[in-house]
Amino acid sequence: MKKDKIIFWIATGILFLFEGVMPALTSQTEMAKEGIRHLGYPEYFGTALVVFKILGSLILVIPKMPKNVKEWAYAGFGFDFIFASISYTCVEGFNFSAAFPLIFLVILVVSYVYYHKLNTLVVEN
Repeated sequence: MKKDKIIFWIATGILFLFEGVMPALTSQTEMAKEGIRHLGYPEYFGTALVVFKILGSLILVIPKMPKNVKEWAYAGFGFDFIFASISYTCVEGFNFSAAFPLIFLVILVVSYVYYHKLNTLVVEN
């Protein structure tokens, strides 16, 4: 069980840092705004995306959050990573920029699997 907690918190911590903290600190930079424009999205979409990323990452790390709310956060991040990869592929072709969100999708799946492993253990005990 200790190993499961460690794996869960490492995966979830990575998601929190890259999807919550970093967007909160960098979303208003010109580089971030240009990244959104480059993909063909309006600036307000980037702002909305950052708000939902911050909320979603907080939901994942707050332990007493209702399970159905966590499920929605996991689903939202899954869609985010898949559509980010599709957006980059459509604009630039499949390259590292398009593959990078898929790496985070794998980390998300690890967090999700271990979240359920830990909750199953709690329910059984």
